[in-house]
Formats: sequence, C-alpha cells, structure tokens
Amino acid sequence: MKPAAGLLAGLWTWALLAGAHAAEYSVAMANMKFGPAPENAKVGDTIEWRNDDIFRHTATVSGLFDVDLKPGARAKVTLKKSGAFKVYCRYHPTMTLTLKVAK
Repeated sequence: MKPAAGLLAGLWTWALLAGAHAAEYSVAMANMKFGPAPENAKVGDTIEWRNDDIFRHTATVSGLFDVDLKPGARAKVTLKKSGAFKVYCRYHPTMTLTLKVAK
C-alpha cells in the first residue's frame, strides 16, 4: 500500500469511528419523581442524573450503579449492560423508573 493510500484508509477508519459516538441523556429528579427515561439508550451511552428536588435522592439499579445525590447535585453514569432495569430511590421506594438499554 502506498503511503498516501494508507493515510486515506486511516482517515476513513477514523471518520467511521468518530461517527459512532455515545449519546448523553439527562434525567431529573423533581417532585418526588424521576423524569422520563431516555427512549433510545444504548450500552456506552451516559445518563446524567440531576436532583432538582429539595430532598436527597438516589438513582439505584441493584448491582449496576447507585448514585446518591443531595439537592442540586448531578452525577453521570455510563451504561454498561443491556436490558430493562428498575431504577429506584433508596430513600423513597415509590420513586421508580424503567430504564431500557439496547446493545
């Protein structure tokens, strides 16, 4: 392969990989509820959990993640597994959300 052809092949590969970036979503906690779950979440995507409430909350999925947020705090979680998961608040068990994550 000629050097110029190798450079073009490398740029083409980089362009393909750059187009396959992960999405970022935000889910608010307010009025003792989770905001809507992302509709198209995939493994590798990131969710920023945002506590807009006056109470402390968690975004917990047993065995996957447990984010504990004071009022006004934010934290990001990268999705590492596909499936349908029940997200709940450890402090307020009636606060739940179903998070569907595709491969």
